[in-house]
Amino acid sequence: MKYKDYYHIMGVNRDASQDEIKRAHRKLARKYHPDVSKEPDGEAQFKEVGEAYEVLKDPEKRAAYDRLDPNMQADQEFQPPPDWDSGFEFRGGATAGAGGFSSFFEELFGHQQAHGTHASRNATGEDHHAKVMVDLDDVFQGATRKITLQSPELDESGHVRLKNHTITFKIPKGMKEGQQLRLKGQGASGMGQGAKGNLYLEIHFNPHPIYRAEGRDLHLQLPVTPWEVALGATVQTPTPMGAVGVKIPAGSNSGNKLRLKGRGIPGNPAGDIYVTLNVIVPPANDEQSKALYKEMESKLAFNPRAGLGV
Repeated sequence: MKYKDYYHIMGVNRDASQDEIKRAHRKLARKYHPDVSKEPDGEAQFKEVGEAYEVLKDPEKRAAYDRLDPNMQADQEFQPPPDWDSGFEFRGGATAGAGGFSSFFEELFGHQQAHGTHASRNATGEDHHAKVMVDLDDVFQGATRKITLQSPELDESGHVRLKNHTITFKIPKGMKEGQQLRLKGQGASGMGQGAKGNLYLEIHFNPHPIYRAEGRDLHLQLPVTPWEVALGATVQTPTPMGAVGVKIPAGSNSGNKLRLKGRGIPGNPAGDIYVTLNVIVPPANDEQSKALYKEMESKLAFNPRAGLGV
């Protein structure tokens, strides 16, 4: 995926006011409009300008976009970090992607929220949405956490500024990644006598040094010795609730998987833990270990490439 420099496309500085962005859009839209443009790539440029304006005209999208690496260059290969938009509070209800825009836009904003309008004088306030990162351990016991969310607002000069919003919330035991928590009445204020909207927190896990989560299942790589997989053994493996013994069948190989039923993320049913064996070969860094390897070489006469005909 190619990075898009929306400020460069619009011909404005990164600190441009919203009025400057509007003026730049009007000028470029007239220049590249398919009905009037004589530019050979006018239609493509018109779409580029439209996409850039869709982001920069919206204080929320613009503030989120500004969190990306400002040193990125246009058309440079780019993949946003998985937590790039965590802790950022968006307004509105969930909608599909805008459609017709680049894969870069869809990757960043295709899942985000549209701003609703209210006809009633006593309408309920808009719901807010935010992605938050929690530790995997929090969903095994449940936890209470305090986080600070950021939401954009325009200052008197039309520049986007971020304000902080600190909240405390409870993480129920057994939450899966991607599930949402509803915090009632913590969204936008209603109109007139309307109730406040809700705040929806989409839960994601911080990277864990041992486990990788898929739904309620956990995956981990377990280092083992050549003799443990060759002869079979019972070894200790970590789980979030403490180490347990796992039996390695004789004749196992690196890459084989073992299943620990019901020891994944709690639920009904609970997830499993899948242990992938990772054979670690001891180094031959002294005379004794070298002699052992030479003895194995001479006595085992083992050729792992025999099946390849070499």
